[in-house]
Amino acid sequence: MRSSYSVRLLGLDAAGLLIALLFLVPFYFVGVNSVKSFGDVLANPAGWPEAFLWSNYARVWDIMRFPSAFLNSLLITAGSNIGLIVISSMAAYRMVRHPGRLNNTLLFLFVAAMVIPFQSIMIPLVRVASGMGIMNSLWGLGVAYFGFGVSLNLFLYHGFIKSIPKEIEESAVVDGCNAYGVFWRIVFPLLKPMTVTVVLLNSLWIWNDFLLPLLFLYDPELRTIPLATYSFFGQYTKQWDLALAGLVMGVAPIVLFFLAMQKHIIAGITAGSVKG
Repeated sequence: MRSSYSVRLLGLDAAGLLIALLFLVPFYFVGVNSVKSFGDVLANPAGWPEAFLWSNYARVWDIMRFPSAFLNSLLITAGSNIGLIVISSMAAYRMVRHPGRLNNTLLFLFVAAMVIPFQSIMIPLVRVASGMGIMNSLWGLGVAYFGFGVSLNLFLYHGFIKSIPKEIEESAVVDGCNAYGVFWRIVFPLLKPMTVTVVLLNSLWIWNDFLLPLLFLYDPELRTIPLATYSFFGQYTKQWDLALAGLVMGVAPIVLFFLAMQKHIIAGITAGSVKG
């Protein structure tokens, strides 16, 4: 019995390893072809490069104006995250602690908004944004991210706040805290596991988003990393060697961020699993 279990476990491990390698194949193609010449990319995309052209990255740094694009992406991602966390956590707390017909209806509308395809509201969104005068600006793009991201964030916070004992807040009120003090000093620190998850999900989405910045930003100086990478694809030419190098440079920061946040996510899940 023990031997058969070991064989079965070995088979599951082997299957898991094969699946993991399958998912890593695209990373191999991107990394290997980013240090090839354009001709080598077309001739043998799967092969190992005969000579590593690290100069591709230097050229991409200048062509993309990478420091400017990186700063724009960082500002949009960080600003949108801060706004989404503040809006979603406070709204979710209000809805949980003051249940009623109005708050239940609002929660239903927010959750229902998550199923609306973005493509179906692109034209109305551009018209409304143009009327408000927020087109071609980083803060206007951030406002758009508030609208699209608040539904999922509120839903996640709403479920997590339900697990927080209300007696903790009552004790803080007895000690003299007002409503804002109770939330920011007592409740919000307890939301750290969910806040880390929300930040990670939002960052992966906003940092890699292409369509919304394409609709909002016209000025080349305001381009984000995905928009700057798209400059290597013209109507008649596609510079795959430079585009892949730009893709590696654009993905590297968010991958490092994910790896840095991973331990906090695991710690948060562990803390949440034993919460009494």
